[in-house]
Amino acid sequence: MKTFPICSFPLLLAALVTTALVPGQAWAWGAQGHRLVARVAEPLLDPQAKADIQHLLAAEPGATLDSIAPWADQLRAQDPDLGKRSASWHYINMGEEGCAYVQPKQCPDGKCVVEALKTQSALLADRSNSDAARLQALKFVVHLMGDIHQPMHAGYGHDRGGNTYQLQFDGRGTNLHSLWDSGMFYAQGRNDDQFLQQLLALPAPEGVSRPELQQDAPRWAVESCHIAMRPGVYPNTRKLDEQYADTWRPVAEAQVRLAGERLAVLLNTLLDRP
Repeated sequence: MKTFPICSFPLLLAALVTTALVPGQAWAWGAQGHRLVARVAEPLLDPQAKADIQHLLAAEPGATLDSIAPWADQLRAQDPDLGKRSASWHYINMGEEGCAYVQPKQCPDGKCVVEALKTQSALLADRSNSDAARLQALKFVVHLMGDIHQPMHAGYGHDRGGNTYQLQFDGRGTNLHSLWDSGMFYAQGRNDDQFLQQLLALPAPEGVSRPELQQDAPRWAVESCHIAMRPGVYPNTRKLDEQYADTWRPVAEAQVRLAGERLAVLLNTLLDRP
């Protein structure tokens, strides 16, 4: 199965507009979406986790949990070597397997979002690691929790997670992956505060409990894959209007909210002191 590198979450509305206009881009939620995952999580952190995170972030003055959330998508420019090594960590191809997680086939050598999330979580939790190593792991954990909840990041390999599934949305050329990343959101014109309030007004998500990553990381990817496989996600027509977004935008928004709540529980679990 052909795999593909995904560079998720570009830079806010200007990039969101570009994503909707230019086919072939491959982002996930947009930088705004990654920031919102972190902003949903932050008020739910317990004091120990919050203190540990603040200690790590102090190495980068002015950094916050939401400001570091898009970092992993900026590595190609900032650190090309790490960007290349981590490119496959943003996704997993499960659609051809009926959304079953088959680790030796889909994630050899741990190079997928499921296993990368496990590995980076372990690095963050281990206080024998340097603060610099733990801060990098924190950045990956925050980011990958967003990626694993983006349905196209767990979808088909044959179309590169919808990247080669070309569409017109609202009269503009795009592809299915870009549409789910940000194309359905950018026209809303919401700033982070407005979008956050809308997310917090959604019904509280189910399935948020203390995670056991060996079972839960694959389960989260399976859930995302099943969304990507729902009838209608791949539309019957290649010319879409706002009706498609009206149907599927609430599903995508619920995934952002769910990712944030699960991120909070994960960080609380990882950063509990003995």
